[in-house]
Amino acid sequence: MDWNTELTLIVRTLLATIIGALVGLERELHGREAGIRTYAAVALGACTFGLLSQHVGPAVDTRIAANVATGIGFIGAGLIFKDGSRVSGLTTAATIWSTAAMGLSIAFGMYVLGVLTGLIIFLLLAVHDFPVWKKFKEKHAQHKNKKHENGNA
Repeated sequence: MDWNTELTLIVRTLLATIIGALVGLERELHGREAGIRTYAAVALGACTFGLLSQHVGPAVDTRIAANVATGIGFIGAGLIFKDGSRVSGLTTAATIWSTAAMGLSIAFGMYVLGVLTGLIIFLLLAVHDFPVWKKFKEKHAQHKNKKHENGNA
């Protein structure tokens, strides 16, 4: 491998890891179990598998990418818990899966797609704290409580 190829691998690996860490930072700031290290590791792993698949040949590259999606889906399924009517972990599972896709897109040299995916994941998570969204959720919760108190649940 020449120096340009090596530099490209380094840039792709670091970019995927950094974007994954930024998404994880948002989760960690909100007290979620999966944080910086988890998201950075998922993005790094997906990117590394993607880079490896490019170097083993076209007969294997799509199978590796498909198995990354399946494997991360399996990890995500382990994060989802149901307690009565309450379900938790769906957002974490979905964003870990999306972060893996971001890592793969960067591995395949689709920088704009990878950065855009990371940005969208971050914004989806951050919308939780937007004042307009908070106000909407509070109003919805009040309406739901009134309905429940009136026996219309």
